[in-house]
Amino acid sequence: QVQLVESGGGLVQAGGSLRLSCAASGLTFSVYVMGWFRQAPGKEREFVTAIRSSGSTYYSDSVKGRFTISRDNVKNTVYLQMNSLEPEDTAVYYCGADRSGLRIARREDYDYWGQGTQVTVSS
Repeated sequence: QVQLVESGGGLVQAGGSLRLSCAASGLTFSVYVMGWFRQAPGKEREFVTAIRSSGSTYYSDSVKGRFTISRDNVKNTVYLQMNSLEPEDTAVYYCGADRSGLRIARREDYDYWGQGTQVTVSS
């Protein structure tokens, strides 16, 4: 049974930082593209960032330069370091695993999802 478990969310002031983690089990972690998406109230789930098994990374324009994705293929964990947080970053953040890696910004292509972790940035 595949499980993705996010942690590290919370409440932070604007300009602050948070580090999210996503621990994976039940899958061959190293062959999956791992991505982070977020969903704000009343909005669709949107792409934030993704990382291939090779280490290649991709970012949405809204987080480029502020967020950093990384992965540890021994610990089967993907991380999201979020700096210079803004109130607009407030959302539930989801970790996803994509086997194909063809369209990594499309949530429909992801095979597995975590339960999400809330990030709230106060102004």
